[in-house]
Amino acid sequence: MKYRKFGRLDWKASALGFGAMRFPVINNEWPKINEPEAIRMMRYAFDHGVNYIDSAWVYHGGNSEVVMGKALQDGYREKVRIATKLPAPEVKASADFDRFFNEQLKRLQTNRIDFYLLHGLNPARWKLLQSLGFVKWLENKIAAGQIGYTGFSFHDSFEAFQELIDSYDNWTLAQIQYNYLDENIQAGTRGLEYAHKKGLAVIVMEPIKGGRLITFPEKVAGIWKEAPIQKTPQEWALRWVWNHPEVSVVLSGMSTMEQVAENVGFAEYSQPHNLTADELSLIGRVRDSFRALSPVSCTACRYCMPCPNGIDIPGVFEYYNEATIFNDAVKRRAMYNDPKIFKAEQRGDKCIKCEQCLEKCPQKISIPEQLEKAHAFLTAKQ
Repeated sequence: MKYRKFGRLDWKASALGFGAMRFPVINNEWPKINEPEAIRMMRYAFDHGVNYIDSAWVYHGGNSEVVMGKALQDGYREKVRIATKLPAPEVKASADFDRFFNEQLKRLQTNRIDFYLLHGLNPARWKLLQSLGFVKWLENKIAAGQIGYTGFSFHDSFEAFQELIDSYDNWTLAQIQYNYLDENIQAGTRGLEYAHKKGLAVIVMEPIKGGRLITFPEKVAGIWKEAPIQKTPQEWALRWVWNHPEVSVVLSGMSTMEQVAENVGFAEYSQPHNLTADELSLIGRVRDSFRALSPVSCTACRYCMPCPNGIDIPGVFEYYNEATIFNDAVKRRAMYNDPKIFKAEQRGDKCIKCEQCLEKCPQKISIPEQLEKAHAFLTAKQ
C-alpha cells in the first residue's frame, strides 16, 4: 500500500480508502447488508494497509455504520481512521447535532470519530448550520476528544466550493466527485487544486463514476486496446485520479471481495505522476470519445453562467448527456424531477430565450434550443 500526505496533518493516509456505501447486500435490498462478507472485505482491506474508511448516516439505510462498527472490533479500530457524516440536509434544530452524533457513536461502537464531515454541504446549508451553533458545538466535541477534525462532502459548483472553503478557517478535508469524465463537473480540477493550495486534504469519491467507467460502447472500448500494456478500465480510472499529487485518498465503494483484492493490488501503482504522457493521451482520447456520444457538446466550462434567469445550464446538460451516454434515463429523470436534488427554478423550461449565453459559449452551442430539448427528454414519461 502507498500512503499520501493528508493536508496539514502529520499523518499519511492510504492512497485507497474504503467507501462504505456499496457493501454486498441480500436479495438486492440496499439496507440488508451481507454482514459476514462485508466484514471480511473490510478486514482484508485493513490487513493490507487501508487505513481510511468512509461512511455516512444514510448509507445502506443507516446500517453501513452498524456493520462498520462490527468490523472495527478485535483490534481493528486502532488500525483505521473513521470518517462519517452528519446528515446536514436533515438538521432542523441545534438538538439534532447531538441526536445524530450520539447515535453514530453507538452504531460505530466507538467514543471518537476521527473525521466528521458535513454531508452534501452547500453555502445555504452551511449558513443554516452556523446559525444553529454548529461551530461552537464542533469545537466542544473536538476539545472533549470525541471528534478529531472536520470537513465536508460536496456536489455543487466550483464557485460554491470556493465560497465554502473560504468561509471557515478550520476545515481539514473536502470530499469531491472526480474522475476523467468529470474534470470540469462540480468542484472539478479547479476545486481540487484550490483546496490543496489552502492546505486541505482532498478525498475523491466516484473515481469510476459509480461503475460507469467499466463498461463502454464499442467505439470507446476499442481505444483501450491500443495501449502497449493492457489494464482494466477500473485500473485506468483509479490511476488517473491517483496521478494527481493534490489527491490524498481515493475512495472505492467495493461490493465484492474480488474488487477489494483487485483495488488493493492497483494501489501499489498509486503514486503521483504514475502515468506516462502516452497513457494520459490515451485516457484523453477515451474521454473525448465519450463526450462525442453526448447529445450536447457541453464541457461544463460554465462560461455561460450565471444565467440571468437562474437556470443551471451545465447541470441540465449533464443530466441529459449522462442519460444518453450511459443509457440511464430512468435515474437521471428521477433526479432531475426531484426538487431536493435539482431545484425546479434551475430547470431548462425556465429559459426565456434572452440569448445572453450564446455569445459566451466557446462550444457555440445553441443553448436555448438545447435546453428545450433536454428538458423535454428529462421530463418525458417513462
